[in-house]
Amino acid sequence: MAFNIVLIEPEIPNNTGNIGRLALATGSHLHLVKPFGFELIDKRLKRAGLDYWQYLSISIYENSDAFFSQHSDKTKVYFSSHGERNHWSIDYKDDLFLIFGKESVGLSEEITEKHRDNLYKIPLYSEHIRSLNLANAVGIVVYEGLRQQTNP
Repeated sequence: MAFNIVLIEPEIPNNTGNIGRLALATGSHLHLVKPFGFELIDKRLKRAGLDYWQYLSISIYENSDAFFSQHSDKTKVYFSSHGERNHWSIDYKDDLFLIFGKESVGLSEEITEKHRDNLYKIPLYSEHIRSLNLANAVGIVVYEGLRQQTNP
């Protein structure tokens, strides 16, 4: 598997469906951390993921403590508009965990403060927006990682 895409408390089923499709297309594993803002049987989730959802490599966790406890020994990077370094500067390795927060507020302050040394951002070139759509952000990060792996 290329990467581990982690969504902490995703809220929008269409985004999660699109990210699931992206995970499958890139050979990545999708990790979903509850609580969700939707049910996994939501038709919008399935529609965005099309009929590929059944082939997806996916893990579901009851809460962030369960996720972090299970993967405490893994290499992780976190994404937030509050990061100081750009996503281009990450050393993308196989099995890297790419951690994203929920659409409305991103990662919690507790997570961003605790992992400040591994906190990254996608640069924005307009002062009129705060952040990108979650599915777009995940796509940008995953494909940058694949680009770096294939063109070191």
